[in-house]
Amino acid sequence: MVELRPGCADDLASIGQIQAASPEASQWDVSDYLNYDLTVAVCDGRVAGFAVARRLAEDESELLNLAVDPAFRRCGIARRLVAQLTSGHPGTLWLEVRESNIAAQKLYKSLGFREAARRSGYYHGSGESAIVMNVHS
Repeated sequence: MVELRPGCADDLASIGQIQAASPEASQWDVSDYLNYDLTVAVCDGRVAGFAVARRLAEDESELLNLAVDPAFRRCGIARRLVAQLTSGHPGTLWLEVRESNIAAQKLYKSLGFREAARRSGYYHGSGESAIVMNVHS
């Protein structure tokens, strides 16, 4: 059973561990997530994944980061987190995904996201390009 709830300061250590185990995800200072719409997925009493979004305009939002603990991957947690975001943020939801992150691209496409653009050299350090995607909800 997976429970989705707003994230809080008590979740940051777990979120940091998940982020560190997810090099394909953005690597933010996790304390910054408290400034945005942070949702956590809790399974068996522990944080199994998280999503962070921000409102850009009345009908536009951006998914800033999404990651699931490797032990809980392929259980539908990422799908549930994105569904929660699209239902809670009607309009267009935007995101950037690493060009090399094929698994995430497949997930997003299965949820109705479409490629809108590419940003060359977007990711600091690696210089990897980002694929910009969006979905209308």
